[in-house]
Order: sequence, then structure tokens, then C-alpha cells
Amino acid sequence: MANEVRIEQVLSIEEHKSELSELLIRVVEEGASIGFLPPLELSEATRYWERVLSPEVILFIAVTNKRVVGSVQLHLCTKQNGDHRAEIAKLMTHPEYRRHGIGRSLMNKAEERARQEGRSILVLDTREGDPSNLLYASIGYIQAGRIPEYARSATGELHATIYYYKSFS
Repeated sequence: MANEVRIEQVLSIEEHKSELSELLIRVVEEGASIGFLPPLELSEATRYWERVLSPEVILFIAVTNKRVVGSVQLHLCTKQNGDHRAEIAKLMTHPEYRRHGIGRSLMNKAEERARQEGRSILVLDTREGDPSNLLYASIGYIQAGRIPEYARSATGELHATIYYYKSFS
């Protein structure tokens, strides 16, 4: 990887839409369980990114060598009884850049922003058995539960999802 990785907040999707769409396609091709199944068409990936930003969704990207190599979303709860919490969504690292701390850096940035937004608890879910389970546990997330047969894979097999949380209070 060699070069420094910068984590940036994306305020407008236009500049990064193409790279984010390619990132999404690559991670889905590699088997990531993030709501899509392969083969993911470019038009579908692009449509997703065009709709992702909103006042309650904060998007961060990881950039190295002027290339987007990862992303994560922080979804701020807007309910009156939930303005202390947020959800981590769609943590992605380009397959060629995995195991270099990018996911961890993205998570750190999302957590930092959550604290700035006055959030004291974060939640997330991930497919049971995925490498991301190890990352989340290593950075202090606590397993809260398991739902069997939650997500379908490209082969049609149903997989469990694991819910995690991390409290800052």
C-alpha cells in the first residue's frame, strides 16, 4: 500500500460517485454481505450512492494515491428517544487494500464523529463468520445477539447476522 491513507467526510457524492460505485461492486463480488448480491450492475451501484447522503447519514471515505479505497457510514438516529445513538453501516475496504488498517481508521473516524454529535452508543450488524467480526471485537464492540437466517448469499444460503454495540458513556 505504501502511501498514507486519509479519511475524509463526503459532503457531495458527485466527485466520488464513480469510485464508490466501483468499490461497492468489488466488495460485493468478493462476498461482502452489505445488502447487495453479485453480479451488481454499475447502474444499480451508482443509483445506491446517488441516494445515500442525507442530513442523518454521514459518509466517510478512505483515500490513498488519490484513489477511494474504503468507506463507512454513520447513521444518526433522529427519533426523540434515540438522539443519543447512531448506527455504523456499510464498512467497506477495497479487496486490494485489506489488512492495512483502513477499516479500523474508518471506524475510528466514525466513532469520533459520533461523539461530536453527542452520541453515546453505536450499533452495527455483520454476517456471522465474516472477518469484520474480528475487527469489531478488537475495537471494543460487544456482541448483543444473533439472528439466524437473516441474509441470503449469492448461492441462496441463509446466514446469521451478529449485532454489536459500543457505549461511550
